[in-house]
Amino acid sequence: MNFKILCSDLDGTLLTTKNDVSDFTISEIKRIKERMKVILVSARMPQSMRYLQKRLSIENQPIICYNGALIIDRTTEIFSNTINFNAVQKIHQLAENESIKLGLYYNQEWYVEESSERVEKEIKYTRTSPTFRNTYETLADWQSRNISAHKIMMMGTKTSADIIFPILNEEFSKQLNIYRSNDTLIELAPKSVSKLSAIQLLLSKEETLSEVISFGDNYNDFEMLQHSGLGVAVANGREEIKAIADFTTLKNTEDGVAHFIKEHLI
Repeated sequence: MNFKILCSDLDGTLLTTKNDVSDFTISEIKRIKERMKVILVSARMPQSMRYLQKRLSIENQPIICYNGALIIDRTTEIFSNTINFNAVQKIHQLAENESIKLGLYYNQEWYVEESSERVEKEIKYTRTSPTFRNTYETLADWQSRNISAHKIMMMGTKTSADIIFPILNEEFSKQLNIYRSNDTLIELAPKSVSKLSAIQLLLSKEETLSEVISFGDNYNDFEMLQHSGLGVAVANGREEIKAIADFTTLKNTEDGVAHFIKEHLI
C-alpha cells in the first residue's frame, strides 16, 4: 500500500490505554514517519495532543483539534472556526434547565464550573487541567474578547442527556455537529467543519484524499474513513463505522493501528 498521509483519531483508536500510546505503536509510527506525514486528528484540545505528538516524534506535523475546528502547525494557528456566541449562550440556558454542566473549550483554554467524576477523568486521560470558573463569568469574558467556543462538552446524566439531545438537534442541527459521546456526554462543534474538512485543508496541491489512510472508531470519524483512500476502523469501533470502513483491524487495546501499519505499510 502506497500512501502519503496517515491520519488517526486518538481516543479509542490510536491510544492503547486511556491516555497513552504503546511502545509498539511508537516504534511503528517512527518506522514510517520519514516517508509519510502522520497527523493526529481528535476532538481533544491542543495541549492534550502535544504530549502524544512528542511520544511519537511527530512534532513537526500539524494537529487537527476539536474535530477540525482548530488546526495548529507547530506554533502557528492555520485554521480556526468557533460556535456562534449566541448559540453558546442558548445552550448554556438549556443546560441549566436540565442541571447539565458545561465544559467550554477555546484554543488552549478549558473552563468548567466545578470538579466532578467526569472532569477528573478528563484531567487524568488528557493530562490537561481546566480553569474552574462560573460559566456566566466565562461567557462574559469571551464576549469582551470577541471569542467563542471551539467545542462544548455537556456533562449530565443519562436521563438529562436523553431529554436535551433531541432538543439540541431540533434547535441547532443546522449550525452544529452534535455527537452523543456516551450515555451522559454530548459534544458540540461547528457544523461547517469536520475531521474530513480539516484533512482536505491540509492537503497540498499535489496531494489527494486517495493518498490518505485514516483510522477511527466513532461517529465523528465517519466522513474521514468514508472518503479517505483507505479507511480503517478498530474492532472496538461503532458498528456503523466498521460497516463503511475498508478494513477493520484489532481493538485499540490490542494495538490495532500499529498491527495494521506493520502488516500493510511495509
